[in-house]
Amino acid sequence: MPAPEWWPFHRRAKAPEPAPPSAADSGGDGTGAGGGRGVRILLALASAVVVAFGMAAIGSILAPTLLALVLTICAQPVRVWLTRHGTPEGIATGAVALTVFALLAGFTAVLIIALAQFVGMLPQYKGQLEQIGSDIGTWLQSIGVGPQEVKTIASGFDPAKFLDFFTGLLGGAFGLVSFGVVVLTMLILMPADAAYTPTLLRQLEPTRPNLVYAMSGFAHSVRRYMVVTTVLGLVQGVINGFALWLLGVPAALLWAILAFLCSYIPNVGYFIAIVPPIVFGYLTGGWGTVIAVIVVYGIINAVVQSIVQPKVVGNAVALSQTLTFFSVLFWAVVLGPLGAILAVPLTLLVRAVLIDSDPRARVWRAAIGDLSETRVLMKEESAARKAERTEHKVHHDDRRKD
Repeated sequence: MPAPEWWPFHRRAKAPEPAPPSAADSGGDGTGAGGGRGVRILLALASAVVVAFGMAAIGSILAPTLLALVLTICAQPVRVWLTRHGTPEGIATGAVALTVFALLAGFTAVLIIALAQFVGMLPQYKGQLEQIGSDIGTWLQSIGVGPQEVKTIASGFDPAKFLDFFTGLLGGAFGLVSFGVVVLTMLILMPADAAYTPTLLRQLEPTRPNLVYAMSGFAHSVRRYMVVTTVLGLVQGVINGFALWLLGVPAALLWAILAFLCSYIPNVGYFIAIVPPIVFGYLTGGWGTVIAVIVVYGIINAVVQSIVQPKVVGNAVALSQTLTFFSVLFWAVVLGPLGAILAVPLTLLVRAVLIDSDPRARVWRAAIGDLSETRVLMKEESAARKAERTEHKVHHDDRRKD
């Protein structure tokens, strides 16, 4: 039974199912259809798996090399500025490399000091940690979790395991000498080679303009992302550390450093950074301190990473949230914790090589997160729907008057 004319909510006619296109997509050469495309996709996936396993196998040297590459890209404008103002090439390169390495060494020293302080004060909370583990085990048993699983979870609150973990980090810090040697060497060699980069790009541009476009865009995007993230991460870490110190949470310096490092890890970093302050806030101040920590971290994270950072970085990254989260997981598996920190720059490098350097593949930029044109189209469609609704309402009112 149709609705009466005076009824304001009329069901619209269902749109017909769209027919499949009869012609091939534009921009292709006609060889991408049928089994050929499927074979190429399978070969590409198989190659990606082989490359990922190979990168993981040499992760101990690949990770510091990639870190040095990102740092060189970020420091390149400083070296260019020095040479432009009369500093000899060798001195400018060495000064920038040593400055960056000195900052890394200073940061590592502060991290080791914070870890040492934390290891020293951890035995004070042995009884409380064991009690928390016991309470959680009792609750898990009450909801039907098996005794073996309960024992495994409760054992995670053993302070001895905390001590073994952080002592291992301190011991491993001395093993960072080889890591530091690789980074320092690369920071000396890469800037020296980077002096030829502008000329090399001009040399390649007549024959490889798309490659030059992709590499230039990659360097600009990585530089903007890393500089902005570093500055905002420092602000975030300082504010978090000061708030934790005011709240009386132990090892506030360590958790501030953790917040700074986790600012490089999109989506996941916030949850990694907040867990230790919550645990030790509960041990020292109870639920009131826990709520205060959650509020402080939540406000700072919302302001910095959800409001300030997107506005400053703009479209430099242009990766979807899903792809960004997957990239963190992927690079963490391939290269370890450093891979999670460098996930966005490494994903931008892959995008530059596979998509930005190929005009035919750039159509996929929107699918992986470059939504500048998509947002304009969505606004136009939204305005059209709004105009349609207004016209329908006016037409309906006219019919009611008649």
